[in-house]
Amino acid sequence: MSYLEAIILGLIQGIFMFVPVSSTAHLVVAQHLMIASGSDMPPPESPAMILFDLVVHVGTLVSIAVVFRASLSALVRATLAETMQQMHAPRRHVGPFTWLFLMGMLTVLVTGVLGLIFKSTFELVFGAPQVLVVTLSVTALLLFLTDRLPPRKLGVKSIGLRMAALIGVAQALALVPGISRSGITIIAGLFAGLKRRWAAEFSFLGAIPTILAASLLQAVEVMRGDGIEGVGLGPMLVGFIVAAISGTVALKLVLVLLYKAQLKVFSVYLVLLALLIGVGVFDGLL
Repeated sequence: MSYLEAIILGLIQGIFMFVPVSSTAHLVVAQHLMIASGSDMPPPESPAMILFDLVVHVGTLVSIAVVFRASLSALVRATLAETMQQMHAPRRHVGPFTWLFLMGMLTVLVTGVLGLIFKSTFELVFGAPQVLVVTLSVTALLLFLTDRLPPRKLGVKSIGLRMAALIGVAQALALVPGISRSGITIIAGLFAGLKRRWAAEFSFLGAIPTILAASLLQAVEVMRGDGIEGVGLGPMLVGFIVAAISGTVALKLVLVLLYKAQLKVFSVYLVLLALLIGVGVFDGLL
């Protein structure tokens, strides 16, 4: 992989990570196009390229930390304070911030279990971009429906076991290219009744442990195999930095559109992309 290819893929990840149109789908399409144009990078379904995808995903976690630094800092401080209080003066009920943290971990656990069970199946889809026609269309429909929902009434304190598990299942579905992780988890939160702000914050903050855990597992698998041959450490680092910078700008944009219930603009884009793939515009390249 060249540094220019790493920059392009980092930009794609950064822009589309938070714009709910599936960054993984766009990475897969871009990688297939690059290979068809003569690139010697490994195929998208290879362990090394899946690790690259995860590394640029980790880059966008920097974007989350920057944009949501106030919420993230408040959550960490309050959870630690409640934990210390519980240790010194045990109470029957856990504090609200500790409960929110536990619900986030439940979401990650559900995603992790389903991801491990269906890991091999999900990886096969990376080599079958035609599946994107279905997954992109499903994402487009769900985004369109969310804008038509009446105002949501539930706050962050309403997140319970059932809702956390539901969002975890939704997040596991995002392992399939074409299903946007940010989109499907926000959609799940909205349909469960969460206000738009809290659906977004729970989705994006929950991405941090999920992506870090997935990256660690994939790194172990790659190191046990052929390593990062065909990709290289340098391009991975460049992709990481580019994704972090471009992701910060994209995240701020999508939050504005989410709060104004304007996600349907992305559903139109997804339908057009699915149609282009479906009618064979990319045949011979994908």
